Amino acid sequence: MVSETKSSLAQPLLQDGLIQQDEIAVSVIIPAVNEGPNLAILLPRLNEVLDDLEVRYEVIIVTKDCDEETSKAAAASGATVLEQTSRGYGGALLDGFNAAAGEYYLTMDADLSHRPTFVAEMWRARHHADVTIASRYAPGGSAHMSKIRTIMSRALNAVFRLGISMPVHDLSSGFRIYRAAALEPQSLSGRDFEILEEILIKAYCEGWRVQEIPFEYMPSVHGSSTARARRLGRAYLKSFFPLWKLRNSVEAADYDNRAYDSVIPLQRYWQRQRCRIARELVEGQGPVLDVGCGSSRILHALPEGSVALDILIRKLRYARNSSVPVVQASGFELPFPDGSFPCVLSSQVIEHVPKDSPMIDELCRVLAPGGRLVLGTPDYARREWVYIEKIYAKVAPGGYADEHIAHYTRRELLGNLGSRGFVHEATRYILRGELIMAFRRPAE
Repeated sequence: MVSETKSSLAQPLLQDGLIQQDEIAVSVIIPAVNEGPNLAILLPRLNEVLDDLEVRYEVIIVTKDCDEETSKAAAASGATVLEQTSRGYGGALLDGFNAAAGEYYLTMDADLSHRPTFVAEMWRARHHADVTIASRYAPGGSAHMSKIRTIMSRALNAVFRLGISMPVHDLSSGFRIYRAAALEPQSLSGRDFEILEEILIKAYCEGWRVQEIPFEYMPSVHGSSTARARRLGRAYLKSFFPLWKLRNSVEAADYDNRAYDSVIPLQRYWQRQRCRIARELVEGQGPVLDVGCGSSRILHALPEGSVALDILIRKLRYARNSSVPVVQASGFELPFPDGSFPCVLSSQVIEHVPKDSPMIDELCRVLAPGGRLVLGTPDYARREWVYIEKIYAKVAPGGYADEHIAHYTRRELLGNLGSRGFVHEATRYILRGELIMAFRRPAE
């Protein structure tokens, strides 16, 4: 395991980069097919808005078989015309992303349904999230569409919002600002409108923040919108299951946090019991170092002065929702001096690393003399856990059960910590399977 640490806890783990004067702040990407008349109206207005924002920008028109009107409109406004090489709406976006040089990417339609004046509001809101959506369906938003299209669009977005548990009302809006760092074009497989939901769900699963700001959607002026509701619906439904699977996998940045409110009673009970016991065992012990914090609700109960640490950057991006400072580092080499914390917590981590690793040594090293160590792991001496894990492996292959490479028992941990002079203070179980123990390091 490679260690990646931060030298100062006073610095936020993730923060906005400073845009240098000669760097492009925003790349505007506009997929267009025979939209010359609309572009002739849109581009001058867009330039005015971006000039008023006093940012360096580029405008990229992505099209196939560029027509004369599109070429003239682009040339008159200083926009770049990019020949589309990948198929579909999604392919146009990907070509645009790969050609863009800005710190932020703004995507919008060419048909004037996305007002250029609203770009200023989106730009000002960008610091509050990594993906900003101009939303028709967020409170305060609206859409001037036909009744049938409105019904179909709202139904489609409701299905995905509820079915995939995304806290977004308008997943199908293509009017967005992305932080470039939040996009991984090489990971995107969608080539039609389904790319819009794919981008959101993959970004959210990587811990990037998503926000909506209310927007009034207006119909196109020349021609008709390319975002046909039926075509969009077919594309979205085709991609539903793969994205549902990702959203509910342990790879999702908020997996532990969502489990706390899971619709599955056993999963909800298990997560809540784990959080309750951990909180009770660290309460009153002083500032806590939470090693392998993930996205657990335990973070929100840690006292002032605590620090959360994890090797997975996506977990830490999500953990920014708490008030606890977060650090990316390996549990094999904790970036703290000896005896730094009066309490050290590591819940459901040690079973994921080899027994001959320095993990437990490091937990003990950074614990202050007289401090408390709280360890949580399955007890493989209990038949209850063995049966639970076998069932879980069949029901959810690829889940945590496959990652448990070190099998501990209560007796083994008592011997391990006892040989170091630690005093056993408490043992708690969840359904007689998961073990949570507290030890006291002797005072020197």
